[in-house]
Amino acid sequence: MKKLLLFFLISSTMFAQIERIEPPFWYAGMHNPELQIMVYGKNISKYTVSTSNSIPITKVERTENPNYIFVTINTKNIPPKDFYFLFKENEKVIFTQKYSLKQRRENSAVRKSFDASDMMYLIMPDRFANGYLKNDSDKLTTEKYNRELPEGRHGGDIQGVINHLDYIAALGATTLWITPLCEDNEAVYSYHSYAQTDVYKIDPRYGTNEDYTRLATEMHKKNLKLVMDYVTNHWGLQHWMMKDLPTQDWIHQFENFTQTNHRRTVIHDINASKSDTKICMDGWFAPSMPDLNQTNPLVLNYLTQNAIWWIESSNLDGFRVDTYNYADPIAITKWTKAITDEYPNFNIVGEISMRDQAQLSYWQKDSPIGKIQNFNSHLPSVMDFILSDALLTVFNEDGNWESGMAKVYNNFANDFLFPNVNNLLIFAENHDTNRINHVYKNDIEKYKMTMSLLATVRGIPQLYYGSEIGMAGNKDDGGDAAIRQDFPGGWEADPINAFTKEGRTQGQNEYFDFTSKLFNWRKNKSVVHFGKMTHYIPEDNTYVYFRYNATDPSVSELAKQSVMVLFNNSSETKTLKTDRFVENIGNFKTGKDVITDKIIDVTKEITLEPKSALILELK
Repeated sequence: MKKLLLFFLISSTMFAQIERIEPPFWYAGMHNPELQIMVYGKNISKYTVSTSNSIPITKVERTENPNYIFVTINTKNIPPKDFYFLFKENEKVIFTQKYSLKQRRENSAVRKSFDASDMMYLIMPDRFANGYLKNDSDKLTTEKYNRELPEGRHGGDIQGVINHLDYIAALGATTLWITPLCEDNEAVYSYHSYAQTDVYKIDPRYGTNEDYTRLATEMHKKNLKLVMDYVTNHWGLQHWMMKDLPTQDWIHQFENFTQTNHRRTVIHDINASKSDTKICMDGWFAPSMPDLNQTNPLVLNYLTQNAIWWIESSNLDGFRVDTYNYADPIAITKWTKAITDEYPNFNIVGEISMRDQAQLSYWQKDSPIGKIQNFNSHLPSVMDFILSDALLTVFNEDGNWESGMAKVYNNFANDFLFPNVNNLLIFAENHDTNRINHVYKNDIEKYKMTMSLLATVRGIPQLYYGSEIGMAGNKDDGGDAAIRQDFPGGWEADPINAFTKEGRTQGQNEYFDFTSKLFNWRKNKSVVHFGKMTHYIPEDNTYVYFRYNATDPSVSELAKQSVMVLFNNSSETKTLKTDRFVENIGNFKTGKDVITDKIIDVTKEITLEPKSALILELK
């Protein structure tokens, strides 16, 4: 055996022709024992492949490109171990390749994910904090550090996030969504990393794969969850495969460049033309982003295994999936189901930027709308862009039948369309929208109203980095750079360090203190996480709703709670008679203001200041 092993090592050194093997390693004891390994090297397909240690090969696939070979093995009942692939020509072993099946973490398959009890904090890592100056530029990547360039690389990295986990926790966040960290080796605009060029490698300007795993470990010590931003629809034009495609149909190709028409309605539109549908799903998102063909089984398997590999290797807690419904709908549902079959509790939220509740519901798992067409996405969560659109305008509006608080009321009136309203990701803004503090001209009262609503309605609230200190940005004038500015204090030379109370200005502390008080209160309020909601038709641009669990038979008498939320979106003081809300107030006599701790009598009337929100725990 020692002689055989020595031969393997010598032959690997002398004749190795493998440039890449992906996944680079795998895990024993997975729910799906089938593993398809892609091997890349000059004329690799001319060799026959076998394994040591009696690892069964169930399939070997070759494509029109001789530099690829896809080898499927069955790992069922195989313990963690190292073994070798043997590459032969004329029955002679020419070279070998070591491969590892690793031990999974304890209870990996049943890992708990994020849900409505969480608050998600969204970070663009290049703009958050620079924790390690030596990786600001890298010799293997094209774009170099240039903080003077608004759309350039500014140097934020994984270490910068690790350094400020206490800040994130103090804010009341429990989950961290970080925009993509995998290598993006485009010449310009690479900081956003949505044009990935190696999906098995963290971009060296952010750190290493080991740093990413360390981030998850440090977060878990603080009871924080890590969500990866995963891209299934496209890669970057500089992805290493684009220079030597495994198959011509690995990506969608046209005679002339064809961009998607962005009309995702064609997917469920019974009147849609075939040509429009094809352009929607197969057209490229941008000239620098080749569109992946998920209907090719090799592509779909590659993406599925890559996603599972990241979950397992870096111990992730969830996915946010970019441009989810730009992909082939049948293929992307297979991708999603494969992951949730492997991890039954794993939450995946898809970017479904539809502005109609029925169309948005179509994409959530077990949707009654999707069922009309016998479609089930298996996608647990979707992003509530309709509520986001409302929150980016509503507190600037005078109330009438459709605007002001009526817009919010009408949004929730359509909740019956969703199979699981508690598992919607709700937000006022993100890295693609104007910042709310720009929209509301840094009126902190309007900010407070926005956050108060996000913290108390159904769903999983998401906060965009920097809003909690008043950061503003106008995308219409300054482009993406305006809404993706550097967090003050994330760089050593910054004149203001907003990560500390002492470093923040008085105004920044007012924003932060309110946000922290609100979302830390929310952490332990299951009545807000999973309770029922009753709301009342807005009057004079005021709006009232209740979150309660008193009718839930699984809740003990001691745990029964009711929260009353009131908004005055007008510019005048309003006094609301509470007899209108008696069905929810019931025998409660007072309410405790969760921000000020003030006790308020709720038996007759409640007075609201102009442009204000009031959250009361009823007693």
